Amino acid sequence: MQNLRKKFPVLNQCIYANTASAGLLSEDLMEWRQGHDLDFLIGGSEMKNKSFAHMPEIKKTVGKFFNCKAENVALVPNFTLGFNLLLEGMSKDKKVLLVNKDYPSVNWPFETRNFKRDYVDADEHMEESIHAKVKKGDVDILALSLVQWVNGVRIDFEFLKDLKKEFPNLIIMADGTQFLGTEAFDFEESGIDILGASAYKWLLAGYGNGFYLVKDGVTDQFDLKGIGNGSVNNDASKRNSITFCKFLEPGHLDSLNFGSLEFAINFLDEIGMENVQAQLEKLSKRALTAFSELDLLEPTITKRKQHSTIFNIKGDEKLFNKLTEENIVASLRGGGIRLSFHFYNTEEEIDVIATLLKRWSSK
Repeated sequence: MQNLRKKFPVLNQCIYANTASAGLLSEDLMEWRQGHDLDFLIGGSEMKNKSFAHMPEIKKTVGKFFNCKAENVALVPNFTLGFNLLLEGMSKDKKVLLVNKDYPSVNWPFETRNFKRDYVDADEHMEESIHAKVKKGDVDILALSLVQWVNGVRIDFEFLKDLKKEFPNLIIMADGTQFLGTEAFDFEESGIDILGASAYKWLLAGYGNGFYLVKDGVTDQFDLKGIGNGSVNNDASKRNSITFCKFLEPGHLDSLNFGSLEFAINFLDEIGMENVQAQLEKLSKRALTAFSELDLLEPTITKRKQHSTIFNIKGDEKLFNKLTEENIVASLRGGGIRLSFHFYNTEEEIDVIATLLKRWSSK
């Protein structure tokens, strides 16, 4: 992992603890993007037509990486647009279970459409609370982020799988934006029916690209309305035979952005997701220990069996500014300071942050 750090020049300037806000651009991806635009400069529409014809291969790359059939992959500019298209095709008489203070792009689309709703907290009892609500029998949809954006609480994936087995009619919709890219993930084996993600965070693909993965068994629950020339790949004869995922692709797909997604996935594949996961597990344990010893974490975090590499520590804007002055990049979120670590971070960087926090707290 040390050699990989050289591919991310930002790391020479700071301790970057902010992937939960934006994943870094690698030199390799920048070079690919420059080559793409040079080809466009020289080739014009001929180059673009070839790029558009390559979109099915990008879907295959995404599908292979997450074990999902290529025809069940939809390419979208971001999670939020895709989610709104999905909910426009869902009956409003369904009741949805949400997580309090989940990412606005998960909760707001249900709330503004006046779905019947119930909520659980992202605490040490989250899974038990979800099970109890679903067991009552009036929940049709569970929608949540796999990792919570403010404090890094991660849902137990085995729990989701067991929940789906126990309640097969429950539709589980998930936002994987703060998770995908941190470890290997098998969509078909998961309990999730629909999984969407923007790819500019942990997948390191830059902005303007994302995707949805869809299980066959859930498509009949939707009557999708999004439609356009992109839905038929410029072939009007397909107007009456549009497949589910093409309703999520009503317009053109940008070859720069989705080519970046393909490049980023291949980059992670070359690194090996088992290596990424091993590094993140080390970082998570180091940060959890360090911040717990300084009493900077909520009990909710320390009581859970497993945690991500996103941590929200106690601190105000004054402390945030002091971190910034030390060239530590983080975010103010949810009344605290959010620190997030990817494979290009090191345990030594966490130690530096912890040492500073300890020094300042003793004054």
